[in-house]
Amino acid sequence: MGGALVTGLLTGGAWPVPELFVVEPDEGRRAALVAAHPGLSVEESLTASQPPKSLDAVLAVKPDVAEGACRALGAAGVERVLSVVAGLATARLEACLPGEAVVVRAMPNLPAVVGAGVSAISGGSHARSGDLAWAERVLGALGTVVRVPERHLDAVTALSGSGPAYVFLVVEALVEGGVAAGLPRELATTLAVETFRGSAALLAEPGSRPEELRAAVTSPGGTTAAGLRALEARAVRSAFVEAVLAAAERSRNLGRA
Repeated sequence: MGGALVTGLLTGGAWPVPELFVVEPDEGRRAALVAAHPGLSVEESLTASQPPKSLDAVLAVKPDVAEGACRALGAAGVERVLSVVAGLATARLEACLPGEAVVVRAMPNLPAVVGAGVSAISGGSHARSGDLAWAERVLGALGTVVRVPERHLDAVTALSGSGPAYVFLVVEALVEGGVAAGLPRELATTLAVETFRGSAALLAEPGSRPEELRAAVTSPGGTTAAGLRALEARAVRSAFVEAVLAAAERSRNLGRA
């Protein structure tokens, strides 16, 4: 996700290359970032090149190393952090920073890598409207941004953060269904992917409601009704609800670790 943010900010023109400083411990990823963005400052550690004081920073690391990384940011003079660390509350990161440093917590999702993501943000105890506007500017380079209370971010993680995986699983299943019904796999894949693309475009239309669109496709006694009946008989709707609940609980557990 950190790489997606860099690409989004530079491609969208939100920030010129000289204004970005990237810390990436992995040598291969450092090389890939430099090759993709000539002139970008990419270092192995935060202290290696003595970045200027009072930086705004994006924290995009695994939860188990986030607090240590945040302490390093504070030691380098960072005063405002946008965290995309799953499950970690703003209060825990604020405790790793000096004074009243600002933390804005966010949950983007994978479509951000193609500029079609959705990110939810929530400010910590020291965040003000200007800080949330800054976070929106950063994440806006990757797609849609919404503001939510922090208590909702575990549910956001479970729905939109994990949601692309659920969609990909459905597409996989539809492709397999098409193959089982006699279609070549390449054709079945094209049909499934384009069906999702068009359906998403319909859902994004103002005033669209998923239940109304589903009803519009479903003729009484028709083929779609037969397919939906098979799905409901196997509790597919309930399975998706349980998937979101399970992912939300996992996100809460990550925050307790």
